Amino acid sequence: MFRKILIANRGEIALRIVRAARELGVQSVVVYSQADENSLPVLLADEAVCIGPPPAASSYLNVRNILAAALVTGAEAIHPGYGFLAENAEFAAKCEEHNLVFIGPRPDNIASIGDKSAARALAQEAGVPVTPGSGPLASLQEAKAFAEEIGFPLILKASAGGGGRGMRVVQSHADLERQFVNAQEEARAAFGNPELYMEKYLEEPKHIEVQVFGDGRGEVVQLFERDCSVQRRYQKLLEEGPSLLDDGLRQRIADAAVRLASHIRYRGAGTCEFLVDKEGNFYFSEMNTRIQVEHPVTEMITGTDLVQEQIKVAAGEPLSWRQEDLSVRGHAIEVRINAEDPEHDFRPTAGTVTDVHWPGGPGVRVDSHVYAGYRIPPHYDSLLAKIITWAPTREEAIRRMERSLRETVIEGVKTTIPFHLRVLDNAFFRRGQVYTNFVARRMSS
Repeated sequence: MFRKILIANRGEIALRIVRAARELGVQSVVVYSQADENSLPVLLADEAVCIGPPPAASSYLNVRNILAAALVTGAEAIHPGYGFLAENAEFAAKCEEHNLVFIGPRPDNIASIGDKSAARALAQEAGVPVTPGSGPLASLQEAKAFAEEIGFPLILKASAGGGGRGMRVVQSHADLERQFVNAQEEARAAFGNPELYMEKYLEEPKHIEVQVFGDGRGEVVQLFERDCSVQRRYQKLLEEGPSLLDDGLRQRIADAAVRLASHIRYRGAGTCEFLVDKEGNFYFSEMNTRIQVEHPVTEMITGTDLVQEQIKVAAGEPLSWRQEDLSVRGHAIEVRINAEDPEHDFRPTAGTVTDVHWPGGPGVRVDSHVYAGYRIPPHYDSLLAKIITWAPTREEAIRRMERSLRETVIEGVKTTIPFHLRVLDNAFFRRGQVYTNFVARRMSS
């Protein structure tokens, strides 16, 4: 086991890793920007190192400063959390060059599956179904030719991307001409790579993702699935598990995820994402080579600690579980509490949290770095907290989440709590009739 690790992230995920490390007897070093000097992970870590001014490009994306902090403090490994450098193959390779263990997949894993168009080819090699789609598009003319081949609607996606950035739904040739350049520019700004590919667009799918974990030597287990269909502009807002799909379909999707992860000899935590249409057909969408924001849903229904397992596997230990050791117990729901105003198009609301009170009681978990007096920096994403509830049934988990949200007090800034209460009260959500267009179609009034 490692003696000391460095955490190259911020906010609630940095705090989550600090806690996991401490329970393993591992010291933690947190790097931070000047804007995060008084953040909770900085205050609670064993050591903290300032790596630059507030802009992420000068701090959390500053590879040289992060590596220097690790070497100066004697850290043996780096955990990247999610976002920032978590899926950067070059950063993972730089860690190895400096004799630092990257707590995540090998660089070749990240490079091969992180390129979305290349990932489609790997999925097909592994016998995993994919939506009809293209390889990398060299030009608008090539995109037009592909559109002629399979017809509209289509969706443009960034080859190097994720999180909904660089994605555009295209309904016509005129739409394609307009959206192609926009998607390229967004992909260039977000990922430094303007390359796009294209897929057939499914009108009303469910977004189902499978949590996988590999030892890097070919052994892979799946920890079941999460339904992430409640989204806005491709950004997930609420996740739950298990899904409401029938057992046969759930198993086929899980088997497909394991085939893909085994095919690339995957190491660490990863998530295979699928779209499921109303006829029960499923298609591989992408694989995220990191821990997910919504990983607590899986932890709650399986009784596992995915972050501790990441550290153990990176340290060379075998997987803690065999597939037969894993099972689903009950139902869990996670909502993301963002500093946004849902009444004004989810506009970010940076400011100072003047008072906070978190919910409690059986089956309630809160992952947050926020405290009374905490000033929300305007430089990063707006996530304040994740509230997760568990109960024996979905209906009980929903009621527990409603109770928890009504107990929660966050004063000083607007949050998305009122929006989540509306989701939970929605009749279509209560019946499980939720697709990726749920917010636009069922929550617009």
